Amino acid sequence: MRNELLHVTPTDDFELILVYANGEHRRFDVKPLLSLEPWTRIAAPNVFELARVEYGTVVWPGNVDIAPETLLLDGQPVQPAEVA
Repeated sequence: MRNELLHVTPTDDFELILVYANGEHRRFDVKPLLSLEPWTRIAAPNVFELARVEYGTVVWPGNVDIAPETLLLDGQPVQPAEVA
């Protein structure tokens, strides 16, 4: 079953809270990527907070994105109450 990404919430700590169509919530830590290209372009908090869902993944202005498979496989499951 395909697990469609519905919503993303960027945190102040450079993490993404991901909500999937099946109700699953995941936390993805972007900090390890921020020293690598092209993610250095989103390392400023005012840019990171512009994260949005498009084309089934998380994107930022300037054509920066993260593969949806990476978000799903490397994201850590969390309970909705943990991220409320």
